Amino acid sequence: MAAPKKSVAKEAAQDKAGSPPEFTKEQELKALRDMLLIRRFEEKAGQLYGMGAIGGFCHLYIGQEAVVVGMQMALELGDEVITGYRDHGHMLATGMEAKGVMAELTGRRGGYSKGKGGSMHMFSMEKHFYGGHGIVGAQVSLGTGLAFANRYRGNSAVSVTYFGDGAANQGQVYESFNMAELWKLPVIYVIENNRYAMGTSVSRASAQQDFSKRGASFNIPGRQVDGMDVRAVKAAGDEAVAWCRGGNGPIILEMQTYRYRGHSMSDPAKYRTREEVEKVRHDQDPIEQVRNRLLAGGASEQELKAIDAEVREIVNQAADFAQHDPEPDPSELYTDVYR
Repeated sequence: MAAPKKSVAKEAAQDKAGSPPEFTKEQELKALRDMLLIRRFEEKAGQLYGMGAIGGFCHLYIGQEAVVVGMQMALELGDEVITGYRDHGHMLATGMEAKGVMAELTGRRGGYSKGKGGSMHMFSMEKHFYGGHGIVGAQVSLGTGLAFANRYRGNSAVSVTYFGDGAANQGQVYESFNMAELWKLPVIYVIENNRYAMGTSVSRASAQQDFSKRGASFNIPGRQVDGMDVRAVKAAGDEAVAWCRGGNGPIILEMQTYRYRGHSMSDPAKYRTREEVEKVRHDQDPIEQVRNRLLAGGASEQELKAIDAEVREIVNQAADFAQHDPEPDPSELYTDVYR
């Protein structure tokens, strides 16, 4: 049964935050390109999954692009990112190459985990991306550990730990909150509230639906953010990063966002109406918001089409590589195994 229709970005939260700071044209163009790369990559991944080129689980990030792109715009080199299994967008936003990510999806040796991890398990020390994690909520304690390591070493790095509205009900999340506040750890908990977790509306699954308040009993401040507006995300990210670097401990950002596809490629998403999805696409799409602002500011259609064409070429090359790169040698079954 479809859940009652609700606004993804609550008007009250927007009123409190006010209008987000305007972007320069360069910032808008960067946000557009980065979000388009994620969108086109995920669309292609969905196609390859349908063709049987990608097996196992595959969770697409379509609709949520503004969250990770806006947060990355607020970070500095050395800041760390860790997330759950809806992770392709986070990888691309941190600068991991589309070829390596797509090759991992198809199980090829050129993938970031040598073709052995698949959609949910990739990692890049170089880009300070500490993985997508297949166990719901597992990354929260690990992200808290990253923040502990930063404090122990005395550096200024911040751990950005992403998880969803469904994972927000896991017990280890609250154990992490407690330790993070006790030790004043520099961790930003980004709750990507896409309204439906694995397939159940937050109104049916969460007693407290304002996820920014989930740290209240631990004295962790939080705020709600329009996760469909990349400018609002960056502004909140800037504030959260400054809070953490200032030695104030953890902070929670509830990103009110929306996924257009089902929980995974195997989910028909019958728990919501097609009209609800189309309304969000029409009214709040994060890419169209940037595109419309650029056009209103004097950018040409040809300029924006050129960006899309460049991104499509990158994704097409990644897909071609991912389908023709050799599979791992069987001997790889015995490597990277620890006792």
